[in-house]
Parts: sequence; C-alpha cells; structure tokens
Amino acid sequence: MAGDTVDRKPLDRAAVLDLVRTTLGDILEIDPASISEGASFGEDLGADSLALIELVEALEQDLGERSAGFRIDDEDLEDLKTVRDAVDYVLAKL
Repeated sequence: MAGDTVDRKPLDRAAVLDLVRTTLGDILEIDPASISEGASFGEDLGADSLALIELVEALEQDLGERSAGFRIDDEDLEDLKTVRDAVDYVLAKL
C-alpha cells in the first residue's frame, strides 16, 4: 500500500488559496490574480449563489481526489462570505 500516499501530501494555505482563486476565476471569467484573499464573494466579486455552488462542486471534485470524502456542507455555505472564509474552511476540513 505504499502507493496510497501518492499525491496525498497536505495542501498548505497558499495552495488552497491558489485553488480557490483559480476555480473562482474560471467560474466568474475574471483573472484569478485580481481576486484578493479578503474579497467578498457578493460585494467585491459579484458572485451569486449559483457561482458559489459551482465553486463548492469544483472544490469537492478536486479536493475529493486528494482527501477521500471531502465535502462542504450545505449549511456551512452561508457562512462563507469571503475568499479567506473559503480557504479557512477548506484547510479546517482537510
């Protein structure tokens, strides 16, 4: 079972932030570099609830490959107001 550890090293904060920014940039069709960690999804980025659901689905798919069973609970979604909130949440769940 030595192969089980392949690509399972823990993600650091910078890697999670990059993943969230890149995914959000694709969804919102904006430059990921323009997304700051303190940006709010609604006010700063203009992301609606559908965009946030797309973000959650993309993160679950990508992170589910690294951390079996990774999920963002629906009831937690309303607490995620900023990019920082999302990064903190993902790091806590990993």
